[in-house]
Amino acid sequence: MGENGIGARMTRREDQRFLRGKGTYVDDINRPGQNYAVFVRSPHAHATFNAIDTAAASAAPGVVAIFVGEDMVNDGVGPLICGWAISSKDGSPMNMPPHMPLSVGKVTYVGDAVAVVIAKSLQQAKDAAEQVTVDWGELPAVVGVANAEGGAQLHENAPNNVCFDWYLEDNKEAVDAAFAGAAHVTSMEVVNNRLVPNPMEPRCALAEHNSVGDNTTFYTTSQNPHVARLILSAFSGIAPEHKLRVVAPDVGGGFGSKIYVYPEDATVVWAVRKIGGAIKWTSDRSEAFLTDAHGRDHETKAELALDKDGKFIAMRVSTLANLGGYMSLFSSAVPTYMYATLLAGQYTTPLIYAEVKTVFTNTTPVDAYRGAGRPEATFIVERLVEMAARELSIDPAELRKRNLIQPDQFPYQTPVVHNYDIGDYEASLDKAKAIADSAGFAARREQSKANGKLRGLGYCNYIEACGIAPSAAVGALGGGVGLWEAAQVRFNPTGNVTVFTGTHAHGQGHETAFAQVVSDQLGVPTENIEIVHGDTDKGPFGMGTYGSRSIAVGGSAIVKAGEKIIAKGIKIAAHMLEASEDDIEFADGNFTVAGTDKAMNITEIAFAAYVPHNYPEGVEPGLDETAFYDPLNFSFPSGTHICEVEVDPDTGTVEIVNYVAVDDFGTLINPLIVEGQVHGGIVQGVGQALTENTAYDDNGQLITGSFMDYCMPRADDVPSFTVETTETPSPLNPLGVKGCGEAGAIAAPAAVMNALTDALGTENIDMPATPQKVWRAAQAAG
Repeated sequence: MGENGIGARMTRREDQRFLRGKGTYVDDINRPGQNYAVFVRSPHAHATFNAIDTAAASAAPGVVAIFVGEDMVNDGVGPLICGWAISSKDGSPMNMPPHMPLSVGKVTYVGDAVAVVIAKSLQQAKDAAEQVTVDWGELPAVVGVANAEGGAQLHENAPNNVCFDWYLEDNKEAVDAAFAGAAHVTSMEVVNNRLVPNPMEPRCALAEHNSVGDNTTFYTTSQNPHVARLILSAFSGIAPEHKLRVVAPDVGGGFGSKIYVYPEDATVVWAVRKIGGAIKWTSDRSEAFLTDAHGRDHETKAELALDKDGKFIAMRVSTLANLGGYMSLFSSAVPTYMYATLLAGQYTTPLIYAEVKTVFTNTTPVDAYRGAGRPEATFIVERLVEMAARELSIDPAELRKRNLIQPDQFPYQTPVVHNYDIGDYEASLDKAKAIADSAGFAARREQSKANGKLRGLGYCNYIEACGIAPSAAVGALGGGVGLWEAAQVRFNPTGNVTVFTGTHAHGQGHETAFAQVVSDQLGVPTENIEIVHGDTDKGPFGMGTYGSRSIAVGGSAIVKAGEKIIAKGIKIAAHMLEASEDDIEFADGNFTVAGTDKAMNITEIAFAAYVPHNYPEGVEPGLDETAFYDPLNFSFPSGTHICEVEVDPDTGTVEIVNYVAVDDFGTLINPLIVEGQVHGGIVQGVGQALTENTAYDDNGQLITGSFMDYCMPRADDVPSFTVETTETPSPLNPLGVKGCGEAGAIAAPAAVMNALTDALGTENIDMPATPQKVWRAAQAAG
């Protein structure tokens, strides 16, 4: 449709309000007479407590109420949930400890909340919180996945601190036999470092209770407000679902960390129903470091078996994954079904055995972070492939080509659950090589050597599974909800369109991309289309945004609703143009009688639908349709990223001198938005590879608890990226899209580390490759 339909490089229209400071974040919202909440948190990583003395705090100026965990228990509030059930190898269910919003009797990480102080001003609440005294009984802390088993017991129902010991498939004997007959085996042990998400906007919770109707409105920084309402009402028992409205306005970044219902959310919503009025809590950055769900934190042993021709014949992977002090909403799924099912990568490896053991430690809970399992899997696969190529003296790109799934093999059933829909992996690899000038690398390496520098080139062929679908498959694997999406497309009488979507935007550009989809389908200019999301009282129930599902699942729901609009429009047009429905054609916003110049624009049809003076019999007035879309399968974005680095061996400084990304996202709705998503993902991946790391001391104290200690990537850490695409539209959704939001974060860590180890001539370096680590590796490698 015109210049602003699918494929147009429109600038994001929502940016107008953000760039002008006109956005509405939760902390921008204030309610008359609101009170302020401050949480009393544990200074210990592991401790019991017998008493909380609130007397002095209760008498402090401005204090309205103080609540502890027993108050919530006595009121029937249940624990927070994990939404994905996993069983161990022996069939036993996972050992899930209760996680109350305010802990009762024991804490398991620094920052664990034990009480909330509510006062008339924020400063009064802070002052009073300092007067709450807790009778602590400090216990030994367990820090690091390798120390969990045999360490101090965290939870009674998780013996030896193990949550579950899982495998994907019982095929170990066949895999072991393949390894026994292999011509070559590549082995590695690798740490996937723990990360703090650090979105621009810290979490915030503002609840207001209206006693007249017993209704509560909860403003929150959520990626999925409908699911938040469901968890708070149905699972935690805080309010009947129809009495709770959840609103997530503009949200400044999430990266997975705002999927979950946190203790603060449940506490604020419950407390406001106890005392009335409104209560507001806003995290500061220190609280965010302590309490926002962290990401990654795996230790893995992996092996790749090859035959004499360099063909992959089997893979073995054993991972120890850290859950932190409690389980979180997706924490059980991330290191299992979101991880092990991607270990085939882009390759024809026929046999894969994967096992994962998850453990509790006295650290912040760990859950999905941009990519959620896919970056961890890709890192394993692509580091193994690169190492194997070096050990066999085969060009890394050539070894990949020998093992790539070919276009005529799709749909391709992998040995690890997934059935890939479509792709042309070699096309992406060849295009990336050409753009990166891989053929000229040897000359550039010699020039660096002449200048006293080391130069390396690294590849990453990635594939990811987006959309988390279909619902039946998710349910069979332990998922607690359906993963469909809903949309409502409503024409107003004057021809403008309002689209209600169950997904949520927090930087992805939905208001622009979804408008382009509707414009392309229905022929309405994008400026006449409004996208509404983030309010459970508006539009249908939806599952939110994560896992790059919004365009593939949410966008498809919009298309399905649009198809209903067109079908109804054909009935109206046929009646008004005095033609058969079979003779009505629809294109570019016009209903036309085939072979004639008789036509009506869709805006005229909309007016007729609301002013039905001349209207077909049996057709309801109005032009307003809702659709639910449950995908047939995941979508599978893929691509090749190539990184080139130069290392100063005297200082350990790493410079990324070139980075090329060639991705296959299927149909591109808005290439400009896609490029921005890829840029942001690459930067986060570079951050993991070179700068970011979450560290605790032996007592479980977070020692990287601020931007002074936790090194976020900066502009001078990255070059100007070259971002290109290939395109194989997915046959499994009406738009042919695959999702693009996580690709950069999935591919970049492996690409960067493959380049760095190529430069150094050693594999013996873990992420983050800080200058100190690089310098030591360079000296050790000579």
